[in-house]
Amino acid sequence: MTTAGFYQAAHEGLPLTQQVALHKAVRWQIFTIAYTTCTIVVVAQVLGSSQAMKTAWVEDILSLIPQISFLVAMRYVKRPPTRAHPYGMHRAMGTGHLVAGVALAAVGTNLAWEAITGLIAGDHPTIGTVNLLHHTVWLGWLMIAVMVLIVVGPLFLYGPAKARLAPELHNKLLFADADMAKADWHTNAASIVGVLGTGLGVWWLDGAAALFISIGIMRDGFTNARSAILDLMDQTARQFDDSEVHPLATQIVEYLESQSGILKAGIRMRDQGQVFHVEAFVTPTSSHVSLEDMARIAQGVGNLDWKIQDVVVVPTDPLPPEVWRGVPSDQREVARGSVIRGRLRRRQSQ
Repeated sequence: MTTAGFYQAAHEGLPLTQQVALHKAVRWQIFTIAYTTCTIVVVAQVLGSSQAMKTAWVEDILSLIPQISFLVAMRYVKRPPTRAHPYGMHRAMGTGHLVAGVALAAVGTNLAWEAITGLIAGDHPTIGTVNLLHHTVWLGWLMIAVMVLIVVGPLFLYGPAKARLAPELHNKLLFADADMAKADWHTNAASIVGVLGTGLGVWWLDGAAALFISIGIMRDGFTNARSAILDLMDQTARQFDDSEVHPLATQIVEYLESQSGILKAGIRMRDQGQVFHVEAFVTPTSSHVSLEDMARIAQGVGNLDWKIQDVVVVPTDPLPPEVWRGVPSDQREVARGSVIRGRLRRRQSQ
């Protein structure tokens, strides 16, 4: 008789470390929305006819999408599985990631087209003067001052804070938001160059700066959309920054093959947005496999790390050809140390 083991994480909440990190992330997202809203209002007052400034302003508006998507997704990922949604609603986070990426890519492409057509048409922007405290001031100085001041938040405050929290939560949307925030100084520097170029009579610098900013928006959009689409298409779960296959995949295979009665093992592990679902295939040393053994092994896999949400262990021979078999044996020591640390974190959080 074919037997299989099943494990599903309890839904009482995240481990304490991740709960704290999540609460901090939510607070930073709310702070970011408030900060960016103020930024949008201030920049709108000094736009003038500079294409670079207008593009930077639109980027500020677009930067609200990841934060709003994160907060909306959080309302869904906490919901337990139902018959209508047997895997839960964790992929709301991945959907938010996709929405943010597509919006950035679409608007960035449009802004780039406008910048290119403006350069080809030879549009000459003008920056006038304003009366400030009974003094006539070139508006360009106000533009530069505003762009210097508003970069403080993303570059030194919430950008680095989110970058520290993203790995703890394995949240790609949060990481993408942090990465975009930390790169905001590129936008600000480009807009300043465009304004100074206009002031010096080098009219094309403004359009070039707008194009540079647009390309940055497009790059962020396409990168994030690609990452979200690949996860939604069930690629093997990768690190929060998509740099490599997540080490847990190898750790799980090693754990399975260390169990008595298991000859070899392979897994399919997919990223559900912030947690992993694991299908483990094992070849037993005997044709007699008990349901209790499979359930015990599934529970053991689930205990390796908080991110492992669902586990199904299925005895089979041969293993499916597409399963992940782990890294070469000479790299196993690194994975073994990670397994031990994962178990300790799990125990401490319970």
